[in-house]
Parts: sequence; structure tokens; C-alpha cells
Amino acid sequence: MAAKTPGSKVAPLSDRVVIKASEEAEQMRGGLYIPDTAKEKPQQGEIIAVGPGRYEDGKLVPMGVKVGDKVLYGKYSGTEVTIDGENYLILRESDVLAVVN
Repeated sequence: MAAKTPGSKVAPLSDRVVIKASEEAEQMRGGLYIPDTAKEKPQQGEIIAVGPGRYEDGKLVPMGVKVGDKVLYGKYSGTEVTIDGENYLILRESDVLAVVN
């Protein structure tokens, strides 16, 4: 069964994880405002739900990450979704580059 936070309405399948991207502070460069469309997407976030794992040779391989882990992921990884007005990223465990301690 997929692990998720108590308030989460998302239960990812297989080896997928749901990530809430870290909010970046508004940037000012030389007194100029940088609009949201010009800002780079964050590459760090917190895992809010994980799937049960993937099957390999008929056996379930458990996930190497867990709910609450702060992780780094690829710049163009995953699929962005909006649920109840909140933005999330769903991606495969293999797209997670590192866990931040």
C-alpha cells in the first residue's frame, strides 16, 4: 500500500513519488522584478506520498525514499499536477537524484 501524509489525497502507483516543490523566495536583481515565467523551476522538494515500489522478477522491490524526505530531482523530470489548488510533481523514484540531509 502507498504511504502518504494524513491530509494527502494522492496515492501514487508503482515506483512513483509525489513531491511538493520548495517555495523559492522572490528574486530581485539590480532592483528589477523577475516575473514567475522567467524564474527557474525549483529542483528541490519534499516527498508527500510514495508508491509501494516496482516489481522485478516477480518480487516487489521496496522504495528507497520515504514520506518527509527532502530530495533533489532533475530539472525537467516528472509531471506537474494541481490538486485542490496545490501544485505537485509526480515522478519515478529513479528521477530522484539525491536525498538532502
